[in-house]
Amino acid sequence: MSETLPLTEPRLRFFADLRVEVGAPQEVGSTVHGLRRLIPITGGQAVGDGWQAHVLPGGADFQLIVSSTLAELDARYTLQTDAGDLIYVHNRAIRSGPAEVDPSQIYFRCSPRFETASPALRWISERMFTGTGARFPDAVAMRFWELM
Repeated sequence: MSETLPLTEPRLRFFADLRVEVGAPQEVGSTVHGLRRLIPITGGQAVGDGWQAHVLPGGADFQLIVSSTLAELDARYTLQTDAGDLIYVHNRAIRSGPAEVDPSQIYFRCSPRFETASPALRWISERMFTGTGARFPDAVAMRFWELM
């Protein structure tokens, strides 16, 4: 290229805090790829800037435990906003660190994607997001940011 394009560095803008409640793990067992388990999603809430939503029961986090320190996560669930709009969430993540340490010492990063039929929220289907999280015995806490 003969010219340098004026590319901007991405910035982050707060999107939402989530608390996703989970049920007892369903262990599939050790497969050729690692330990497979499914974690039912039973409820929760999301709070964004000027909006709130409930996590609907019925989703799940499909996990692959690759090693004693690495888990690949693939969560799929639905949010229902207080306005009644539905948002499908597909959140892929990695979590690494020894299980015995404080949750704040675990590396937990995610890449959520959103789909909705709501005209008012259509923009979230047209953006990229990133996030951090922490796992607790009965829930996962996450913070999502829009990549600007």
